[in-house]
Amino acid sequence: MKPKISLLLIFIPFLFSINIAKSQALNETAPVGFDQYQPEIAHGNIDTVTYKSKTVGVERETLIYTPPNYKESEKYPVLYLLHGIGGDQFEWLKHGHPEVILDNLYAQQKLEPMIVVLPNGRAMKDDRATGNIFDSVKVQAFATFEQDLLKDLIPFIEKKYPVYKDKDHRAIAGLSMGGGQSLNFGLGNLDTFSWVGGFSSAPNTKEPKALLPKPDMAKKKLKLLWISCGKSDNLINFSQRTHDYLKKHDIPHIFYKEPGGHDFKVWKNDLYMLSQLLFKPVNPAFFGSYDIAQIEHNEYEGTPASTNISGRKYPLILEDNRVVFRLKAPEAKSVQVDLMKKYDMIKNEEGVWEAVTEPVVEGFHYYSIIIDGVPLVDPASQTFYGMGRMASGIEIPENVQVDYYQPKEVPHGQIVQMRYYSQKTKSWRRAFVYTPPEYGSQTDRSYPVLYLQHGGGEDETGWPNQGKVDFILDNMISSGEAQPMLVVMENGYAINPEAKPESQASFSGMLANEFPQVLVEEVIPMVDKKFRTISDRDHRAMAGLSMGGFQTFLITTDNLDKFAYIGGFSGGGFIPEGEDINSVYHGVFANPKDFNTKVKLMYLSIGTDEPERMYQSVYSFHEKLKNAGIDHKYYESPGTSHEWLTWRRSLHQFVTSIFQ
Repeated sequence: MKPKISLLLIFIPFLFSINIAKSQALNETAPVGFDQYQPEIAHGNIDTVTYKSKTVGVERETLIYTPPNYKESEKYPVLYLLHGIGGDQFEWLKHGHPEVILDNLYAQQKLEPMIVVLPNGRAMKDDRATGNIFDSVKVQAFATFEQDLLKDLIPFIEKKYPVYKDKDHRAIAGLSMGGGQSLNFGLGNLDTFSWVGGFSSAPNTKEPKALLPKPDMAKKKLKLLWISCGKSDNLINFSQRTHDYLKKHDIPHIFYKEPGGHDFKVWKNDLYMLSQLLFKPVNPAFFGSYDIAQIEHNEYEGTPASTNISGRKYPLILEDNRVVFRLKAPEAKSVQVDLMKKYDMIKNEEGVWEAVTEPVVEGFHYYSIIIDGVPLVDPASQTFYGMGRMASGIEIPENVQVDYYQPKEVPHGQIVQMRYYSQKTKSWRRAFVYTPPEYGSQTDRSYPVLYLQHGGGEDETGWPNQGKVDFILDNMISSGEAQPMLVVMENGYAINPEAKPESQASFSGMLANEFPQVLVEEVIPMVDKKFRTISDRDHRAMAGLSMGGFQTFLITTDNLDKFAYIGGFSGGGFIPEGEDINSVYHGVFANPKDFNTKVKLMYLSIGTDEPERMYQSVYSFHEKLKNAGIDHKYYESPGTSHEWLTWRRSLHQFVTSIFQ
C-alpha cells in the first residue's frame, strides 16, 4: 500500500469473557511465527469464484477461504475482509497471507470456524488496480461497492455456501480504504453486520456523526466494534475522531494503538488479534482493559522547531515534515492542534497529550492549541502577533539550503522602536525602523527609505519577527546585492476615532481608515526629520504583503510625487469587475509612457499554492498591466502559499532591485 493512513481498532458492545491475566495484552503484538506456514497442521482452502453483480452489470470475482475440516453439512459465520485503495481481491493473499494466519490459529484452537470472503472492493466494470488509483471514478467505485456487497455478493455467498444468514453471524473488516469501507458499511447497516473492524481506516471514513447518528441503536445492535491504529501511521486522526465520538456517547468499543505504520506488518497483526474475538460471547466489563488512556507515547527522531522556547523538544519536526506536538494538561477534556487543519490530540495516563500532523509545507505558519474549545498559545513555542491575536508559530525549514534570511557572520544593522503621538488617530503609535550596519559610523551619509507593511491580522512586529527583515537586509547589503537603506515598518491599522464602528470592521473600511494620511502626513515627515534620509521620491519605496500590498498600491498611486518604487507581495492593485484599468487609481495607468517614466520599479508576486481567489486576483492584475503596457516585474514563489516564506522571497527580490 502506497498511501499513508492511520491504524485503529474498535470493538463495540459486549466483549467476550476472557481472563485478562491469561490473554494477550493489547500493548503486545502477535507472537513470532504467527504468520509462518506450518506444513504439519491442517489447512483451509482458497478458491476464486464468480458471482453476477447487478450493481455493476458484469460478473465479478471474489476469493473464498474455507477453514480446515470444512464440511458442507455444517453452517458457518462469515467475515468479509476488504483490501486497500491500491489493491484488489488478491492483495491480502499476496501480502498478508490470511490463510496462513488463520490456519495457525485454528491449529491452536483459538478461532471459531468461519468462512472468509475477500472481494474486490472497487465496484466498476474494469476493477483492476491499474493506472491512477486515485482517479475520482475509481474512488467512487469503492463507495458503489456497498450496494454490490449488500445486494449481490452477500446473497450469492448465502446461496452457494452453508452459512448463517443473520446479522450476528456476519462480520466486516478491512485495511486502509477497506477499513473505511468496513466502518461506513458496517455501521451504516446495523441490521446486516454485528461485528465491525477498521484497520488503519482511511480518509474515506465518514464523519462520526454520519457513521452513527443514533448511538443508542449501535449499543443495542453491535456485538463488537474494533478500530486499530499503528502508532506511526500518518492518518491516525481519522480513527481517533471516531474513537472520541464513541467515547463521548458511551458506546463500548476497543481502540487498539499498536507499534508500526501503514503496512501489512500492522494489518496482519490486526487480523490475528481481531479474528480471535469474532463470533464468541462478549462481556462489556472487559472493554476497560483496552482503554486508549493507557497508550504510551512514542519516542521520535526529529529536530526541535527553531521557533520553540529555548530547551523545549516539542514541537518536533520529523524528517518528512510531519510535526509532533505534546502538551501536559491532565484536567483537559479535549485538546487539538490547529495548524492549517485541526488535529485531535491523544492523552496518556500522565495527562500528556500528543498529536502527529500530516507533512506540513515548508515555511512559517501560525498555530494554536485548542483546549476544551478555547484556542490558546502553545507554552513550548514562541508567540507572534498574527491571526488578529497572539499565536504560536512554527518554522518548517526549506528542503534546500537557503540562508539569505538566516543570521550570518556579517555586519548587522539595528531595528529601533519609534513611538509618536498621531494627531490623525488621537493615539500613541509605534513604528520600527531598520538602520543599516554602517548607519552609526558613517554619520555624514544619508539613505533611501523603504516603507514596508504587514498583512491583515498582523502589526508592525510582523516583518521584524516573522519576516526576518534585518537578516535579509544585513545579508543582501553585505554581499552587495542591495543598497544600504532604512526600512520603516508601521501598523497598517490607524483607526479614525470619529469613524462609525461598522466601517472599521470591514476590509473596505480598513482601507478607508486613516493609515494613508498617517503615513504620508505624519510618518514620512517624522522619519525624514529623525533619521538621515534622502527625502526625494527617487529614494523612497513602499511595499507590503497581502493587505499591506493593497495599501501600498492605494497610497503610492495617489502619491507618485513621493514614491518611485512600488511592491505588492500576495496583494497589489485591485480592479473592480467591469472597470477598465485606465479608470482605476485616479487614472494613473491611462498614460503608460508617463507612468513608466515616473515609476522605476513596480513589483508583483504570489505563491503558486496560494488560495485560488488570491492567486487569480494578483495574476489577473499582472495580466492587465502587461496588456496595458505598464512595465512591472512579476514573480511566482514556487510551492508556497499565503505565508511568510512567500513574502521573504519577495522582499529578497525587491530589495535587490531598488535604489540601484
